[in-house]
Amino acid sequence: MIDLNDIRPVTDFNRDTKAYIKRLKKTGRPEVLTVNGQAEVVVQSAKAYQKLLEAAGLADSLAAIRQGTKEIHEGKGRPMREFLEELANQHGFSLK
Repeated sequence: MIDLNDIRPVTDFNRDTKAYIKRLKKTGRPEVLTVNGQAEVVVQSAKAYQKLLEAAGLADSLAAIRQGTKEIHEGKGRPMREFLEELANQHGFSLK
């Protein structure tokens, strides 16, 4: 969630960019910049952005695991050995 205290006009950002960057690094929170009172962009530190990307990647992985588990319980899928043999045949190598 964005804190209402983290919504600021882009003109303020332009006037004192260094202070903004310092605050973004210190708090780790994103800020919304507005133009004519309308939200236009979100800015955040590179470290906070990387953390966000990692969390999104983890969420995607967990969703895929849940989907796979659901399919297994529904009887979908096939034995691992069968899959590996097919893969080996497609790429011209042997599992033996």
